[in-house]
Amino acid sequence: MARYHVEKISALMGLPVRQVENTLKLLEEGATIPFISRYRKEMTGSLDEVSIADISGHNKRLEDLDKRREAILKSVEEQEKLTPGLKQVIDAAESLTELEDIYLPYKPKRKTRASIAREKGLEQLARLIMHQKELDIESKAHDFISDDVSGVEDALQGARDIIAEWINEDKTARDRIRSLFEREAYIYSRVVKKKEEEGVKYRDYFDFEERLSRCPSHRILAMRRGEEEGVLRLSVEPSQEKAQEILCRLFVKGAGSCSLQVDMAVSDSYRRLLAPSMETEFRALSKEKADMEAISVFAGNLKQLLLAPPLGQKRILAVDPGYRTGCKVVCLDAQGNLLHNETIFPHPPQNESKAAARKIASLVNQYKIEAVSVGNGTASRETEHFIKNVKFDREVQVFMVNESGASVYSASKTARDEFPGYDVTVRGAVSIGRRLADPLAELVKIEPKSIGVGQYQHDVDQNKLKESLDQVVESCVNQVGVNLNTASRHLLTYVSGLGPQLAGNIVEFRKEHGPFGSRNELMNVSRLGGKAFEQCAGFLRIPGGKNPLDNSAVHPESYGIVERMAEDTGATVEDLIKREELRKQIDLNHYITNKAGLPTLNDIMEELIRPGRDPRNRIEVFEFSSDVFRIEDLKPGMIVPGIVTNITNFGAFVDVGVKQDGLVHISQLADRFISNPNEVVSLNQTVKVRVLEVDVARKRIQLSMRDLSEAK
Repeated sequence: MARYHVEKISALMGLPVRQVENTLKLLEEGATIPFISRYRKEMTGSLDEVSIADISGHNKRLEDLDKRREAILKSVEEQEKLTPGLKQVIDAAESLTELEDIYLPYKPKRKTRASIAREKGLEQLARLIMHQKELDIESKAHDFISDDVSGVEDALQGARDIIAEWINEDKTARDRIRSLFEREAYIYSRVVKKKEEEGVKYRDYFDFEERLSRCPSHRILAMRRGEEEGVLRLSVEPSQEKAQEILCRLFVKGAGSCSLQVDMAVSDSYRRLLAPSMETEFRALSKEKADMEAISVFAGNLKQLLLAPPLGQKRILAVDPGYRTGCKVVCLDAQGNLLHNETIFPHPPQNESKAAARKIASLVNQYKIEAVSVGNGTASRETEHFIKNVKFDREVQVFMVNESGASVYSASKTARDEFPGYDVTVRGAVSIGRRLADPLAELVKIEPKSIGVGQYQHDVDQNKLKESLDQVVESCVNQVGVNLNTASRHLLTYVSGLGPQLAGNIVEFRKEHGPFGSRNELMNVSRLGGKAFEQCAGFLRIPGGKNPLDNSAVHPESYGIVERMAEDTGATVEDLIKREELRKQIDLNHYITNKAGLPTLNDIMEELIRPGRDPRNRIEVFEFSSDVFRIEDLKPGMIVPGIVTNITNFGAFVDVGVKQDGLVHISQLADRFISNPNEVVSLNQTVKVRVLEVDVARKRIQLSMRDLSEAK
């Protein structure tokens, strides 16, 4: 790693050099972010995953900057124009933008108006004009008339073209115009003629303008989508008068005939070269910023969804509701294995509710069902109502489950591999049931962006989106931990240090040799070496294994410490876990080593108190309003319960049980000003909302959470 990278990142993040250096060293050695955060706290100063990811991101940007710097130096050197002074300037550049501005005069160009003028021999005339000392430049221009230059005006025009290019390539000029764009540029949106009817959903942007620096990400992404669909025409620019005034102050001296020519060149340079260049740059910057905000929102939502409370290992009857095609019913055992499937028809047009009720009651009894999971799609409320009215011989909880993305899973290769003999409806119902048991284990099988908890996810940079969402999934999987003997290949893929190949090898080893009895047996898995074992072992759990620590987050490298603790208290490791009075005898300072300091020892003690603890909350049964089933049932002023299904920068979407989520705008989320919806709501949170407006035709519901303290 480059030393100056370490120092630069240290200054940027306000962290000690040692923390940054150690973190980068661990990353270079192949350590994952979850592993570093959990098991290398002494080296990083207990940095969390966000800080470690930021260090990695800053380092990547600095490496990209260095690569571009090398390419530019090589290009200028090949042109034999690299002076010691220019090299020093290039070496000192601290951003890609600054580098490109320095390189612009040396960048190989296609034929331009300026290059054509140079070929005509007009560069000397351009220099005379730029000096602005000639009193009668027109007479000087006569000397440049030739076969290629038809007259004085043609000569002056060519000279102005060269000057316009100089102005465009001047670093000071670009810096000042860039600063103007940063401070004062507006984004303008206009409807394309005759597209008003076709693009009605973009009517808010038919005649729209806003300071670019204040325009929120969702508006920028919406306008850009409208532009891509040919409905809107966008532009980004500050005041043209201010821009030209800035350039005139830089380049125009006096009021002579030369100054007039320079003034004309300034106007042409800004209009034809600088403004389009800066508009392109700031459109790209605003898109990048909007992408990052949207990706951040999506990542936050995904994390909350993946860490949603699980029901746990229960016998579940899952229902994928439907009208004409019926409700697909599956029965799953406590491990999520499919035991039975069939279709019932309790709703119109068949209306076989009595036969369906008898069948459900029979299945619940036959398979000793403990909970029912109902998908929240078409006919969900009617199906939930139907299930709750079936008389069971035991207590059976009924849960409504968000089935977003279930259809993507059911049609995937993953689902076909799991259930080769079943159609998509059965696979979808199984997914609905498994989501109730363990949302994390099931959702990892679906491409994150298909889960449906973001904003404009199809409009943002797809590579950055995937990178961010994969990082979230990896973080959540390792935060919760994975049962080594029951986890699917897809879940194991996200465990620190594994990936698809080793995850598949673990599953194959399990099939051939049976359940793992200890973490150490992982070393017998094909291609799983010492480094991979170090990275993954602490995140894999073996309930009921030979060593109780194998079902905890204590890393095998620290087993010796725990064994010493047990020996010093005259007990076994199992005794230490079970008996609080033994743990109270332990003085952690006696167990500090070069590798294990108090941060690691405190984590070990936490694990001994609650080994293998699941950080997720307990699931609770939720009920929608009993008299609301369709959007037509909602009336302004009604107060109804709901579940938060999606959070965006502009508000939160809430499911109130009518198949169409309603929007609580950010201004309606609280009785006080908030700048971020996450301040007051979280995904899957149950809330009370007041209906403000219902547009049945457009299927839009406006909700409010203000002035509801008594209702809550």
